[in-house]
Amino acid sequence: MINRLFNRLIYASLVMLGVVVIVFFLFQGFGDPSRLILGQRADAGTLDNIRRDLRLDKPKWKQFAYYLNDVSPISVYSKKDLAEKDIHWLGVGGNTKLVLKFPYLNRSYQTRKEVWTMLMEALPGTFILAFLAIFIAIVCGMALGVLAAVKKDTWMDTTAIFTSVLGISAPSFFMSIVIAYVFGFVLNQYTGLQMTGSLFDTDPFNGRQWQLRNAILPALTLGLRPMAIIAQLTRGSMLDILNQDYIRTAYAKGLSQKQVIWRHALRNALNPVITAITGWFAELLAGAFFVEYIFGWKGIGKLTVDALAKLDFPVVMGSVLVTSFFFISINMLADWLYHMVDPRLKPNA
Repeated sequence: MINRLFNRLIYASLVMLGVVVIVFFLFQGFGDPSRLILGQRADAGTLDNIRRDLRLDKPKWKQFAYYLNDVSPISVYSKKDLAEKDIHWLGVGGNTKLVLKFPYLNRSYQTRKEVWTMLMEALPGTFILAFLAIFIAIVCGMALGVLAAVKKDTWMDTTAIFTSVLGISAPSFFMSIVIAYVFGFVLNQYTGLQMTGSLFDTDPFNGRQWQLRNAILPALTLGLRPMAIIAQLTRGSMLDILNQDYIRTAYAKGLSQKQVIWRHALRNALNPVITAITGWFAELLAGAFFVEYIFGWKGIGKLTVDALAKLDFPVVMGSVLVTSFFFISINMLADWLYHMVDPRLKPNA
């Protein structure tokens, strides 16, 4: 088990290194950051100072070395760099120190705030939205899948399949517009829901207040596609399990249909479903950009889209790295869940 964990950590580290390389070189040809900061009318002397401050006057390989040093948890810094970047660290050395730290993601070109701070402020909104969406997908998707498998070849089965196909076929950005318009505008007097809104609203009299109801429409939109896939996977896996000999034996022993389905069949049908759940949760964290933007939900997605519109590359690059880290971590969690659910994958099985 320890060897497996070590191998997974090595694999995850290599994947993150690949992401860092791709992210750095992907944004090299999108414009001069000094121009983005100062505008087109800046004088040459000021531009040179900004380029020197951002180390853009260095060769590309050296810029990449600095970037890799910043995002690495183990880095080498001078005392001056540690003070200028306000990095919290543990380390040893004299003027040049070997330090252990959180990745440093630079500062926003537009606001000059630290990218890490901006992402941490936006992350709770994205997490809450993703959790609500995957909760809707799991509850509704598994219920539809089990119902379709138990009522195979009936109108319930046909309805469940049609619903899942419709959910898979509809793009999230299109469903965002439709759901926002129908439930947030046309039926607003009945639903009480708004077309746009975030996790918090600031009231001049009552201060900052939770507005969790603003998450209902974007969470429903995000949950449609994973719900459809979970429903189909649950149905297919359940149909295979229900034809196994041990299921017939369970019925022969006098167990009720409810006990057989929920205690025996569903647990053994969960492996492909767990794959879908973990994969989609990671994708919801990383791919809710346009849904957040359309609904005005303040999360990493909206932050990234706004940063792209302003060509604020440190924010975009930081969000890609953070979401990649969560994607890899959730896949590692999925691997561990497989071993918990399926005893055949345990070393002594």
